[in-house]
Amino acid sequence: MARTLNPAVHLVRREAFVDAALRLTQTKGYEQMSIQDVLDAVDASRGAFYHYFDSKQALLEAMVDRIADGALAAVAPVVDDPDLAAIPKLERFFSGIAQFKTDRKALMVEFIKVWRSDDNAVMREKVRRTMVDRVAAILARIIEQGIAEGVFATESPGETAAILMMLMTGFQDTATDLFLARQANAISFQEAERTMSSFTHAFERVLGARKGSIHTVDQKTLVEWFG
Repeated sequence: MARTLNPAVHLVRREAFVDAALRLTQTKGYEQMSIQDVLDAVDASRGAFYHYFDSKQALLEAMVDRIADGALAAVAPVVDDPDLAAIPKLERFFSGIAQFKTDRKALMVEFIKVWRSDDNAVMREKVRRTMVDRVAAILARIIEQGIAEGVFATESPGETAAILMMLMTGFQDTATDLFLARQANAISFQEAERTMSSFTHAFERVLGARKGSIHTVDQKTLVEWFG
């Protein structure tokens, strides 16, 4: 008789590996972390690990998914707030995700190192496509609301959201480059600030919003990452 898999038990055991890997990534670093380290942390066998993940990179993908799920869950109340206008909703969406990352800065810094590795290029593109689909759907709702309120001037919320996601991908890559450049003291805080502001202006133009009406990154976050 075939063994019946309990989905709830399967999820709990799988998540235990992800929990341990996140802790080890923050304290030890992903590249330095071995599968054996994870097994020791959860007191599991190698066979148990490969029951849930076919490689260390598959575990990394699950870790990234966990972080993305947490960030989107953190901003869900803002997105779903029927009393919040579109522009502050968009701003709080961006600032909420930024705050989620800032609260986990040590972990995010480790992921920056992993994210830029050529060894993870396939995983990186897969994660990007998944996030584009998930976040574009949220942005389309906010854009549609903004059109109804008369603060955005664009004909297609869905297509505009897709364009914004292209900008956001570039925004994320540029923010990573700026962070590393600041760490190396290769650029000034003011240079980083100007570059980040240029993306905000681009968002406004794509949305057809009044210039200066949107603030995607607050000063506190800029100082935390680039100060």
